[in-house]
Amino acid sequence: MPAIEHIRNFSIIAHIDHGKSTLADRLIQLCGGLSDREMAAQVLDSMDLERERGITIKAHSVTLHYTAQSGRTFQLNFIDTPGHVDFSYEVSRSLAACEGALLVVDAAQGVEAQSVANCYTAIEQGLEVLPVLNKIDLPQADPARVAHEIEEIIGLPTDHLISVSAKTGQGVPDLLEQLIERIPPPQGDRTRPLQALIIDSWFDNYLGIVSLVRVVHGSIRRGDRIVVKSVGRAHEIDDVGCFTPKPTAKDSLEAGEVGYIVAGIKDIRGAPVGDTVVLAAHQEVDQLPGFARVKPQVFAGMFPVNTEDFENFRTALEKLTLNDASLFYEPETSDALGFGFRCGFLGMLHMEIV
Repeated sequence: MPAIEHIRNFSIIAHIDHGKSTLADRLIQLCGGLSDREMAAQVLDSMDLERERGITIKAHSVTLHYTAQSGRTFQLNFIDTPGHVDFSYEVSRSLAACEGALLVVDAAQGVEAQSVANCYTAIEQGLEVLPVLNKIDLPQADPARVAHEIEEIIGLPTDHLISVSAKTGQGVPDLLEQLIERIPPPQGDRTRPLQALIIDSWFDNYLGIVSLVRVVHGSIRRGDRIVVKSVGRAHEIDDVGCFTPKPTAKDSLEAGEVGYIVAGIKDIRGAPVGDTVVLAAHQEVDQLPGFARVKPQVFAGMFPVNTEDFENFRTALEKLTLNDASLFYEPETSDALGFGFRCGFLGMLHMEIV
């Protein structure tokens, strides 16, 4: 179990196609998270849809161990974020669990609008942002122009600008050293009662709800009885662990760490994203500030082909909203199409993916 000052929680902010998933794979490889043989392209993009489109949709996390040049070993918790504007809600969830972020900019294309929006979200949340130039191996790369853009458009100083090529691995060891030096360790007290933030939840047919949590104070271990604040029911923890990027069981998660918990919660609404997990014996612990709710921008009416599938459709939507809290739906009826749902999405890509 690492001391809290040896933990770094960070995410990568980048526009689509600026090489974020490639850089993530390179970091995992350098820290020995996977052998060279296991390095599938885009390790963290585990949804088939993500690989097919070459984009990151869901927030994933991976815990890596890195031995710095000073000889000390650090635990790096990397929480992946999507780059597309339609998934801005996923980004704000990821950033809520971090103390720092790498702003990755393509050295040929320069600063893009979505990176700017996500970067401001990170700065508003008080994160330390490190600018990184990627793809410096390309013949059309223009580092001087792009460094000027970062200063002018985003307003970040570029004295410590890190130049890397995620594809060849050039500059990545230097990036890891800078990350440890400049991103602060998490603040948290391991002696206080448990207080953990749910960053993400998904439904598993065998385990029930699996939640990705950031432990803010205290610790959580197998056998503990926990309560999700807004739901109020007690459950016993069956399993805790982290992704390396494969799920790896651990004895406990301590303050400052990010990992998953399984507590046999079968109710789809049993662990809402942005909620707080506390110990059943210490329910007086305050709720953590969650995330701002997002307003849908694009609406579509969805109706099952056969009316008898209506309940199955409702269950499918419930499972989906557990995992994608930005999806909105309400029942509606149509004279022509019968019973269905009016669904709200953050944008056209979001609607297409759903």
